[in-house]
Amino acid sequence: MNNWFTIDRIDNETHIISEYRHWEETHCYLLNGSDKSLLIDTGLGICNIYDEVIKLTDKPIAAVATHIHWDHIGGHKYFPEFYAHSEELDWLSGKFPLSAETIKGMVVDRCGLPDGYDVSGYTLFQGTPTRVLTDHDIIEIGGRSIEVLHTPGHSPGHMCFWEKERGYLFTGDLVYKDTLFAYYPSTDPEAYLASLERIAALPAQRIFPAHHSLDIQPEITVRMRDAFRQLKADGKLRHGSGTFDYADWGVWL
Repeated sequence: MNNWFTIDRIDNETHIISEYRHWEETHCYLLNGSDKSLLIDTGLGICNIYDEVIKLTDKPIAAVATHIHWDHIGGHKYFPEFYAHSEELDWLSGKFPLSAETIKGMVVDRCGLPDGYDVSGYTLFQGTPTRVLTDHDIIEIGGRSIEVLHTPGHSPGHMCFWEKERGYLFTGDLVYKDTLFAYYPSTDPEAYLASLERIAALPAQRIFPAHHSLDIQPEITVRMRDAFRQLKADGKLRHGSGTFDYADWGVWL
């Protein structure tokens, strides 16, 4: 299980912890403040992300998930202090809409899991958050203020995190380069467009997605918004209309 995580530095107080060895290429983000640290997403839980985080901070750590999917809350078991959106609390208490076997099928890596890892024992994290978040809440970590933006579409309680002072926008699964997932029954294509409208209007200097390429510029939010607008105009912004490719990204509806 060595070298499961890759660490990159954004600035002196902000790091990326990535799982490039898994097909989902999940990115988690550690924001260090003067009082505490905030870990945005905790990955798949295949390997212990806590061991990596404590190399990068000596402050108390709170975890927050962009949304309650297995690839974003897998490491929550290592962080007693964690936050979640009010719309997805039931997913943390046994009411997640996908079966355990379906989740295990997503966890299985087409490139191979670490030697000795047994996916049959994989479980979806369950727990009670220490703080329930809603739109426009502010997370203060000491010298850094992170605004919660409720951005449903990919999931009902999906959140982006906006650090206005640095121009950082952490987009979770709302925005990344690859095929966006909006086809599950728990997704909402119309809400997805409304969320893209919202974040495309922000003066973001840097975009930090939850998956795949980190070579991503803020202008992609405008292109995604415009594409979703056109899909709506064409009557295609609905479940079952198919997959649409836009060169460096796509969407599965």
